[in-house]
Amino acid sequence: MTENSLQSDNPSPSQLELPRFVDGTSMLLAGLRDHYTRATMQEIPKLWQRFVPYLDKLPEKISSVTYGICFPLPEGFDYLSAVEVNSASQLPKEFSVVAMPVERYAVFTHRGHVSKLNETCRAIEQEWLPKSGFSFALGAPGAPGFFERYGENFDPKIGAGDIEVWVPIR
Repeated sequence: MTENSLQSDNPSPSQLELPRFVDGTSMLLAGLRDHYTRATMQEIPKLWQRFVPYLDKLPEKISSVTYGICFPLPEGFDYLSAVEVNSASQLPKEFSVVAMPVERYAVFTHRGHVSKLNETCRAIEQEWLPKSGFSFALGAPGAPGFFERYGENFDPKIGAGDIEVWVPIR
């Protein structure tokens, strides 16, 4: 990924840091996928609990960075807990695979506990985006939308550290 340090001149929401802008590259992501609505999205941590036991057993895994990818749908959204892989050839049969499209992203750092990530997402959608001059670059229904990136310094035991929200923009 190539990074551009240009910052938006628009005022940022009080709790949201200005994003950095990154030109994404194609990634092959694989993991467990399930369907959610606003009413059931609190169940996403259970998907992660099912996914974590696979992390040390994936021969094609590129790094320990994990991703939470949202796929907007007319009725709710699908969510994929995933890692980047070299190939889908040796993955467990219950895994879903997605080739992430090349997009330009506004990347927001989330500094709080993972349970508060929805507040960061809400601030991006309701506060930053309308003032930014950008729009979400969403594909067809069911295509990957924004994603969460849990970096190498994310500590799942405490639920914090090295969390980013990547929003495709136009």
